Amino acid sequence: EVQLQASGGGLVQAGGSLRLSCAVSGFTSDDYAIGWFRQAPGKEREGVSCMNSSDGETHYPDSVKGRFTISSDTAKNTVYLQMNSLKPEDTAVYYCAADFLPCGARDGMDYWGKGTLVTVSS
Repeated sequence: EVQLQASGGGLVQAGGSLRLSCAVSGFTSDDYAIGWFRQAPGKEREGVSCMNSSDGETHYPDSVKGRFTISSDTAKNTVYLQMNSLKPEDTAVYYCAADFLPCGARDGMDYWGKGTLVTVSS
């Protein structure tokens, strides 16, 4: 059974940084995609990063490019989202998700963890 557990959210001032963690377990293949998504109140879910495990290729939307970085520690089965230069509009519940298809192959992913709330104060 694939399981993902996100953690690391909290309250931070604008301009600050946070690192989210996602513990991943249950994958029987080394070839999968891990993504981070967010959803703010009243807004649609937005993908903020994605990484293919096979080659480490990463993807970011313009809204976070240059500020957010996805990375992984395979020894710990953990994926991270380093968020720098945070803005109030980054406030959202952040989710990690995984799929056996590569990043961008389709909207959404098959496996989701519970979210972690990030609040950026102005």
